[in-house]
Amino acid sequence: MVFERVRFAYDWGTPFALNDFTVGFSPGEVTALLGPNGSGKTTMMKLANRRLVPASGRVLYGGRPLAELTRREVGRSIGFVPQSERIAFDYSILDYVLMGRAPWLSPLAAPGRADAGIAAEAIEEVGLTSLIRRSVRTLSGGQVQLVLLARVLVQSTQVLLLDEASSALDLANKRRFLDIIRSLARRGKTILLSTHEPAVAEAVADRMVLMKGGLVQAAGPASEVFTEANLTSVYETPIRIFSVGERKVVLWT
Repeated sequence: MVFERVRFAYDWGTPFALNDFTVGFSPGEVTALLGPNGSGKTTMMKLANRRLVPASGRVLYGGRPLAELTRREVGRSIGFVPQSERIAFDYSILDYVLMGRAPWLSPLAAPGRADAGIAAEAIEEVGLTSLIRRSVRTLSGGQVQLVLLARVLVQSTQVLLLDEASSALDLANKRRFLDIIRSLARRGKTILLSTHEPAVAEAVADRMVLMKGGLVQAAGPASEVFTEANLTSVYETPIRIFSVGERKVVLWT
């Protein structure tokens, strides 16, 4: 997936939420998007999923303009986990996760036994098998994030867009989440992860994109981008990075 000089504004005459955004994302890699609130991370995710359309520039998938893909092609190619989702009906976890199979079903067709098996495997992977018949509306925020992750897993896409998808997870489930992301990347998936937790990004990312004011401030291998100077510049607050074993701890001062 490639962004070529993409610009986008939410209203005519307002500043660009993304401005001349040019970045490529490769299979088999986790790319973390870091930046302050309003830097354009969610906007970029929605453009990558065709929920928004660029004012200029273009987004390419497999060498084709994303605008040329059918809705079914997008659904089979690009999965999106939002920051949160309003759940209007009393679905069980299983039924909600099964919705991720929709791009692979014929119009008006119901999920079959094979689809239910795929959903059950994804629910087990995120650690919610014991709650599989429970209403999604009774779950905690972190549990809902795991359900949304399971739903995108059953969608079986090449690209996964994860917009602050681990923000409500406890430590054990955050580790589970990161293990799943690493596994997907090893299987050749293209992973885009936005987060407000630099340490999470450092733990899982092969590459990083630092954003501010709709502009790319730094992009490249995580080992080169993840520096005190870059983080201090982007967040406009003094940042220190400390090593603890093989991990990095990020503190503001």
